[in-house]
Amino acid sequence: MDILLVVVCIIIGVALLVVELFLLPGFGIAGFTGFASLAAAVALAYIKLSATYPMAGHITLCASVLLTVIAIYAFYKSRAIEKMALDTTIDSSVGLAEPGKKIENLEKEAQKLEMKQQENENN
Repeated sequence: MDILLVVVCIIIGVALLVVELFLLPGFGIAGFTGFASLAAAVALAYIKLSATYPMAGHITLCASVLLTVIAIYAFYKSRAIEKMALDTTIDSSVGLAEPGKKIENLEKEAQKLEMKQQENENN
């Protein structure tokens, strides 16, 4: 039962750290909870499992660090972040707002542009 609790704490901790790094901005509750869960797993391994398995704490510590690094690398390489993150680029430009144009001429140019657009829509 203790081993299952340690494994569950590691899985939850790694998942929360990945969520914090890639989906939630800043260092918040998910990151803190992830670190706390990993620390709890290591502490449980040292306290509860060391009597039966002397190297359990060291193995748990190394496994949690290694699994965290692997999970972050795998999530980054899977390109799943591209489907979840907002990545919008605006490629258009407004010709009326070019540097060097006088404000008085902008209204005339806007009317000409509207007329051209109406002609294109009619054709």
